[in-house]
Amino acid sequence: MKIKNIITIILIIFGLYFILTFRDHNFKRAIDACVAGSQKLEKPMTINEAKTFCEEKIKNN
Repeated sequence: MKIKNIITIILIIFGLYFILTFRDHNFKRAIDACVAGSQKLEKPMTINEAKTFCEEKIKNN
């Protein structure tokens, strides 16, 4: 019974680490996509302006 509990705890810790690692990866991909999309606007922004704008919008949602 104790071995099952230890294995369960190890799997939960591994799962949390995996989720937290890829959350940052998905955030970076969303920002990159937003920056690429902002370059096609009528009034294009610089890359730094677009990145700042996208980070604020994504964090607010």
